[in-house]
Amino acid sequence: MSSRNTKPREDKPKINDDEVDGYVPYVPLKKRKQKIESIQEKLKNKRIYQPKEQPDPDKNSDNESNEDEEDDMQKLVGPQAGISLIDHTTELKRKHILKEKTEDEKREEEEKALLEAMARKKQLASASEIAKGVEYTEPMKTTWRPLPRYRALPKEIVEENRLNWHIIVDGQNIPPPIPAFKSMRFPEPVLEYLEEKGIVRPTPIQMQGLPVALSGRDMIGIAFTGSGKTMAFSLPLLMLALEEECKMSLVKGEGPIGIILCPSRELARQTYEGLCSLSKKLEESGKYPELRSLLCIGGISMQEQSYVLDRGFHMLVATPGRLQDMLQKKKFNLDLTKYLCMDEADRMIDMGFEEDVRNIMSYFKIQDFAQSALVKPVIVNVGRAGAASMDIVQSVEFVKQEMRIVYLLDCLQKTAPPVLIFAENKNDVDDIQEYLLLKGVEAVAIHGGKTQDEREYAIKSYREGKKDVLVATDIASKGLDFPQIQHVINFDMPKEIEDYVHRIGRTGRSGKTGLATTFINQSSSTQVLLDLKHLLMEAKQVVPKYLTFIPDPTDKYRKADGSIDTSIGCAFCGGLGHRILDCPKLEQQRRAEMASMRQHESSFGGGGGGNDY
Repeated sequence: MSSRNTKPREDKPKINDDEVDGYVPYVPLKKRKQKIESIQEKLKNKRIYQPKEQPDPDKNSDNESNEDEEDDMQKLVGPQAGISLIDHTTELKRKHILKEKTEDEKREEEEKALLEAMARKKQLASASEIAKGVEYTEPMKTTWRPLPRYRALPKEIVEENRLNWHIIVDGQNIPPPIPAFKSMRFPEPVLEYLEEKGIVRPTPIQMQGLPVALSGRDMIGIAFTGSGKTMAFSLPLLMLALEEECKMSLVKGEGPIGIILCPSRELARQTYEGLCSLSKKLEESGKYPELRSLLCIGGISMQEQSYVLDRGFHMLVATPGRLQDMLQKKKFNLDLTKYLCMDEADRMIDMGFEEDVRNIMSYFKIQDFAQSALVKPVIVNVGRAGAASMDIVQSVEFVKQEMRIVYLLDCLQKTAPPVLIFAENKNDVDDIQEYLLLKGVEAVAIHGGKTQDEREYAIKSYREGKKDVLVATDIASKGLDFPQIQHVINFDMPKEIEDYVHRIGRTGRSGKTGLATTFINQSSSTQVLLDLKHLLMEAKQVVPKYLTFIPDPTDKYRKADGSIDTSIGCAFCGGLGHRILDCPKLEQQRRAEMASMRQHESSFGGGGGGNDY
């Protein structure tokens, strides 16, 4: 039996648990409480966040004592404190070291964060630009300048003129408002066209908006319906197209120079026809070249416009869905495009076109297109955003749900035709039209379920006076111009106050007065009824008693004299009866986004084309 040589085993040094890096020994709850109470007793008459005093060399012992106290204070908030952060914060608030925020302060912070998030989300740029952090710093350069006499006006005079015309602006180096079309240097044929249309003097949005756009500046234009916004963005596009054509004629495969995006087919066709009329007037003068426009909307065959495509075109009016489809099929490109206008931009985003617009932005030649993101934008505001025209008499009546269609006949007796009736859904539109036809009323109808031919026939016959009543969904509530409408009837109260404003804005246009009658009942949303009440008060209209009985949480924001403070309304939709955190439009948008995300996840990215109305 052999024995192995073994070294005597050395005793391992004992490890103190306190010395292990990151290890904290367990301390019973009773001991932790006692330690905390002793530390708090020391700090009873001393502020925790007090700066250290300069050491006194004559008081070394006191210094050591103070350092011990500092160590204890650091342990109170450090990893070895033995007290939760919540308890620590509560103690600080009890000592009035941390100020407790009020509910109003918390709401203001939430609203501010929400507005900042919305601003970032709505940046006018392609998805790739946002991802890369691409930014632009210089506006587009143009050759247009105001006349010397307007450039020489003192700043005080310019501000006084804006005040007289109720124009509010925000931005840098803003051109002065110009009160005459002739002074804006438009060609003589354009001035003749405007005079033939009865447009002798520019409206406030045109006085300020046209000089801004002609100067090549990015602009956000806000004005009530019927104020002439369409002309404020159509004329600058016409002038830019004319200048480019005079420099070098477009040939096959080239164009467009500029694009106008519209939320609906009807609005796009109306804008397109206006540009065609202006171009024809220029060409007929014999002094100017032909300017060609292309209409790109759903429901029409693009082969009908193959002549324009073959020769090259200067101006494009489109709905987002169809434009995106044409770009994907490479029917044309945006290499020469310098001008982009989004008509009724908020409406376009609400209708689900945001992603389509971002995709369209990716087709631009970025180095040649300074407007792909708003660069030093000028905000031109004529009246509060979301306010109703003061030329409209608003009548709000409580009508039971089942009595509305019968009561329509009584309402039609209030004014002479033409009359426009709005309803929320397609079935109601069809039922109203059928009822009116049975009663001998000449009525036509449009909604998203109609074919393009049916929609165009209804609009044309109504515009020409062959039909007395047009029944429509909100597809006709924005942008469409029917100058002779005497009366607008809301068969139901829309879900958002914005839609109400745009509905009634079909009457009372171009300085004429109009009447708007709205049916409300217990099925109407309380939130939108509060917005309606504030809107009526702002416009000095009669407020029905039914609305005054609804509890109003915004009463606490009312001014001392009882008037409405328009700054307390929702910054997202413009409603005066709620704040942004309670905005029904924002909530609906969130639900739509969540539903879209769920659908996208379930389909694993399948899908196509985009919307078109």
